[in-house]
Amino acid sequence: MYLSGLDDIDRKIIEILTHNARISYVDLAEQVGLSRVAVKARIQALEESGVIEEYCIIVDPTKIIGRTISTYFDIEVRPECFQQAVDILMGCEEVTKLYHLSGNSRLHVHAVTSSQEENETFINGVLYQLPGLVKLDTSVILKRYKDIIGLKL
Repeated sequence: MYLSGLDDIDRKIIEILTHNARISYVDLAEQVGLSRVAVKARIQALEESGVIEEYCIIVDPTKIIGRTISTYFDIEVRPECFQQAVDILMGCEEVTKLYHLSGNSRLHVHAVTSSQEENETFINGVLYQLPGLVKLDTSVILKRYKDIIGLKL
């Protein structure tokens, strides 16, 4: 079970915040059956313990000017070059997500660029230049059907 060690009320608070992190303490308290003060104390405890790491907004890059090409890359690098590749990717403004996957020094990267030309420049100028590059697989997102951020409870 996810979030073992938390009671049902903490789980419910997290579930509600996952769907609406801007909900007021009063409205949240109503939904979980506690006082506003008790809900605020629980949220602070969840934040202090690291269960809740941060609150964020999600911007759909297709709804704003620019940043419209969303691409996933699966990258394999030689083990001795792995950290150097991670450091390079961490410094790229195009990179929005970076994961280490099981397997042969594999990285899973999400990048957003404003055009096909910018995407190509990123691929040629950054990804193909990564030290120890063994393999690069590219998948351009054509349409988002479902995009859930956070842990499903």
